[in-house]
Amino acid sequence: MSMKHHHRGLELSASKSFVSKKWTFFLCIGFFCAGTLFSDRMWPEPEANVVSREARDERLHLVSDDCDSSKKSSKLESKDSLGEAYKSPDAIQTLDKTISALEMELAAARAAQESIMNGSPVSDDFKLPETATRRKYLMVVGVNTAFSSRKRRDSVRATWMPPGENRKKLEEEKGIVMRFVIGHSATPGGILDRAIQAEESKHGDFLRLDHVEGYLELSAKTKSYFTTAYALWDADFYVKVDDDVHVNIATLGAELARYRMKPRVYIGCMKSGPVLAQKGVRYHEPEYWKFGEEGNKYFRHATGQLYAISRELASYISINQNVLHKYVNEDVSLGSWFLGLDVEHVDDRRLCCGTTDCEWKAQAGNMCVASFDWSCSGICRSADRMKDVHRRCGEGPNALLAASF
Repeated sequence: MSMKHHHRGLELSASKSFVSKKWTFFLCIGFFCAGTLFSDRMWPEPEANVVSREARDERLHLVSDDCDSSKKSSKLESKDSLGEAYKSPDAIQTLDKTISALEMELAAARAAQESIMNGSPVSDDFKLPETATRRKYLMVVGVNTAFSSRKRRDSVRATWMPPGENRKKLEEEKGIVMRFVIGHSATPGGILDRAIQAEESKHGDFLRLDHVEGYLELSAKTKSYFTTAYALWDADFYVKVDDDVHVNIATLGAELARYRMKPRVYIGCMKSGPVLAQKGVRYHEPEYWKFGEEGNKYFRHATGQLYAISRELASYISINQNVLHKYVNEDVSLGSWFLGLDVEHVDDRRLCCGTTDCEWKAQAGNMCVASFDWSCSGICRSADRMKDVHRRCGEGPNALLAASF
């Protein structure tokens, strides 16, 4: 019986094992089908996400394009607006005034700094300019003078330079500034400087430069004059004249006013004299070799008795003063500074009349601007003869009052 039970147990065990294998096979197939069905239902959702992501990216791309288009449009509109603004005459004029004001402030600051560092006497008028209150002048007339020329200065004051209150009135009403131009002696504060200071206290008509006086230093003085005058006064023109020359101020103003629209103009009696290589002669040129072969002539330049330059040229001298070369003759130096620049040279013979022909020219209605004797490079014995030349060749006491520039 035990054997029978054991045999039946083996059959039951074999049957269970057999069923398990078949069910395992069917279960595998079932799971596979279920998995396939499950996969078919689950895959569309990721595809939807992909589409959604692509749509979002596309929308972002479109928005980005719109932003870029707006920015480009704004930039184009801004450029067009700026372009139109820069084309406007008012805008150009305003920009030019701003640049000019900055240049003047820079020049004034440089001159003031050099004066302070050197401890040299300068004009009491020398202050840093206030852009907002800076007035415009027609011209600044600097009368070149020396310590020994007191009588010459008095003869000028008695003739063509209005004294005291009349000179100040000329500045206020006509925009014409007039000063005697002088530096200081080799011993600042000495007797020569004190004499000028006393004269200044009496007349108030000096422009003191940070410059040591000396005949061989006229080029440096000319440079210093234009630099200082440009820093002090905003004028259309800056004039240099010697103290032994007769000048009709109203006629000079009217003549210069004709060139107000010229930005870079250099006005005077243009000449081209010989380059003198021989030592010991007057106007000897130590650097004669720079002008080529012996016997050559200088380039065209204004004679030194009187010349005028426009505001832009005075600004050029002020800005570049430290690198401008100085020849021994100041009129040659000035002419050399404008070589290579786009400058209009005006040869005006009314600026260099003789003291013998200025009278009949005045009678003919062709008033001279300046008169002197070529043989003396000024009026011979000017301290004694200035009044006579003024009587014969002057424009009359009411010319300045009636003048309109």
